[in-house]
Amino acid sequence: MAHRIMIVDDAAFMRMMIKDILTKNGYEVVAEAADGAQAVEKYKEHQPDLVTMDITMPEMDGIQALKEIKQINGSAKVIMCSAMGQQSMVIDAIQAGAKDFIVKPFQADRVLEAIGKTLS
Repeated sequence: MAHRIMIVDDAAFMRMMIKDILTKNGYEVVAEAADGAQAVEKYKEHQPDLVTMDITMPEMDGIQALKEIKQINGSAKVIMCSAMGQQSMVIDAIQAGAKDFIVKPFQADRVLEAIGKTLS
C-alpha cells in the first residue's frame, strides 16, 4: 500500500511541485493545506503517514502547526520545508519534533531521500 502524505505550503505551485514528485514515485497525496491551521484540521481528518510542512505561512506558521500535530499524535512524521537562510527556524522545527528538513527550491532526489528515510 502506498504511503499517505499530506502537503502543507501556502504557495499552490510548491504544493503542485511536491505532489508531482511524490505521485510519480508511488506515494499517495491524501490532503493539501495552505496554512498551519488547515494543516492541523486536515491532519486530524486524514491521519497521513507523513506531512511535508512549509515553515513560513499565514494564519499559523509551520512550527506552530508541527507542535499542534505532535500533540494530536506524538509519533507524527513531519518534514519541514524552508527557503534558504532560515537556519534558526529549521533548528526550532527540529527541536519541536520535525524529522528532517528540505531546502527550497526542491531537488526531487532530496525530497525522496528525506521521505524515504523518515518512513523507513
